[in-house]
Amino acid sequence: MFFTYLRRELRRRRKAALVVASGLALGIALVIVVNSVSSGMGKAQDKVLQSLYGLGTDMTVTKAATATAGASQQPRFQFDANNNDSSTTQSSDRVMVQGFTTLASTTVTKVAGQKGVSDAVGGLSLNVVKVDGQFTRGQFQQNQGSGTEGGGGNRGGGTGAPQGEVTGGGANFNINSYSVYGTDVTKPALGPLTSSKITSGRTFTTAEANSKVVVADSAYAKTKKLKVGSTVTIKSVKYKVIGIATATSGDAAANLYIPLTQAQTLSGDKNKVTTIYVKASDSKQISAVKKTIQGNVSGTTVTTSADLADTVSGSLSTASSLATSVGKWLSIAVLIAAFLVAGLLTSSAVSRRVREFGTLKALGWKSGRVTRQVVGEAVVNGLVGGVLGIALGLAGAYVVTAISPTLSASLGSTAAGGRAGGGPGGGGGGFGGGRQAAAKTLDVALTAPVNATTIALAVGLAVAGGLIAGAFGGWRASRLRPADALRRVE
Repeated sequence: MFFTYLRRELRRRRKAALVVASGLALGIALVIVVNSVSSGMGKAQDKVLQSLYGLGTDMTVTKAATATAGASQQPRFQFDANNNDSSTTQSSDRVMVQGFTTLASTTVTKVAGQKGVSDAVGGLSLNVVKVDGQFTRGQFQQNQGSGTEGGGGNRGGGTGAPQGEVTGGGANFNINSYSVYGTDVTKPALGPLTSSKITSGRTFTTAEANSKVVVADSAYAKTKKLKVGSTVTIKSVKYKVIGIATATSGDAAANLYIPLTQAQTLSGDKNKVTTIYVKASDSKQISAVKKTIQGNVSGTTVTTSADLADTVSGSLSTASSLATSVGKWLSIAVLIAAFLVAGLLTSSAVSRRVREFGTLKALGWKSGRVTRQVVGEAVVNGLVGGVLGIALGLAGAYVVTAISPTLSASLGSTAAGGRAGGGPGGGGGGFGGGRQAAAKTLDVALTAPVNATTIALAVGLAVAGGLIAGAFGGWRASRLRPADALRRVE
């Protein structure tokens, strides 16, 4: 009886039901679009952050550079200026730790043993400054008539030394600066190299922990005309190029990647690292893991992806703020308005059905049965509105994805962030860096993915809207008396 009466009443009042359902549909559609756009901006931001510290990294542990450490890292070059052979090219490499004070390699093990840490790996960020060129000796040219002895040829009443000047000579040196990142090849799943894809050759094997091999960034390889099989010389040590890596987003973390042990040998920092990359056991407990590491590993700075995300500026940050604040409150306001309108329309519809409900009560219907009938009709209207809202929301999300507006993200403009290895043209510093880094801008395409959680939220809102509307109407219907119906009989 309940469903038969429900079906007949909804069919008889199709227009009123459609009005209620449409109001709920608009509110639900707006919620879906705002949630999907927010999710898309979150993915865009993750893509930007991935270019800084690599896949799988939840946080990094570093130690900020001190004034003393910074002074010791000033580049110094020594050349033989007395070399008589002006055709001899002189060269000097200065390998310096980039951005941070080093940490002992044992710190990696200590961090890995903290509660909530799934894995940890150390890396050494280096900057190489190579100066090469040659000195050219000047030529002495004697002035005419200045070679006579005695005071006549020397105004200073001098010694009779020949007068003249040195011409020509000087120095011609080139300076080449590039970044090198020492990676732990035994744990390839963590670290900045994971933000690049091997497009030629191969990556390191676990057996190459101390091998003289190198993976080159594709942009740097193109500039230096490197390919698989080429040789790169760093501080008189020759390394064989085994692979070319292309950054999946933005700039690469470093120009060259070599095994960690080799990087420590080049810089003279045996058993030292600059950055520890950490993966948490549970991504929802990152804040707790951060506090644990800070409390148990003294003298370090722990930076999470959320911390670094705060340094992202540009249109991506602006759009994210709008979606989070304006979009959220707009959705709430529209939903509240839709629920109120649905409730008022349902209550008004009950008022127009006084004779009907009064008659039903006179025939023996209890107030509870009348209320359930009204609530049932409202819930069905809410579900219809949910279906329409989901369809509109999916259409809106599809349009956003199809258009894919481009957003810009500026990074590294504060002391909080740079890249782990300092890519071409950029400053180093790692994730959560210890020095001011040059800003860089990345362009990302915005999408609006719709997930199951968003759909479930839409269904929940539809049911909630129906129940709220039913509550209005049910309360009004429960107060009706058979006498109300009799008074309206003409």
